Amino acid sequence: MGDQVFVRVIVFGSTYEEEVEPRLLLALFLREQIGLTGTHVGCDTSQCGACTVMVDGVSAKSCTIFAVQADGSEILTIEGLGSEEDLHPLQEGFWEEHGLQCGYCTPGMIMSALNLLNGNPHPSDREIREGIAGNLCRCTGYQHIVNSIRYAAAKEARP
Repeated sequence: MGDQVFVRVIVFGSTYEEEVEPRLLLALFLREQIGLTGTHVGCDTSQCGACTVMVDGVSAKSCTIFAVQADGSEILTIEGLGSEEDLHPLQEGFWEEHGLQCGYCTPGMIMSALNLLNGNPHPSDREIREGIAGNLCRCTGYQHIVNSIRYAAAKEARP
């Protein structure tokens, strides 16, 4: 066991200070030490995007970041996006437009879509597909995911 270091992150407004091994991945830190299991680990190679979270307002694949690299950062995971009573427009879009099947990729897909909509609130279908290009889904064929993101964009654009 190597030397331990302290990591301090802010998640949904709560500060977490934890002692970690320097090589602990952010995805595992979130899942195992903080207990936020909505962040999924699908491949450990940054290919699938199931582990995508927002770090300081930008999407990042948390299986490619060490927890110590996120020290001092504000992190948003799928658990902080909405609630059962008040779904975020992206969550509602995935529900209404059937953008998920097994659901394993969904948290990362939604976080990547959030990053896209934060920078481009009215994306074309091509821009949506480019915005989620780092996320793999084995179930849906992607059209329903594109429809879900388009739904969220339209809902957020309403006054």
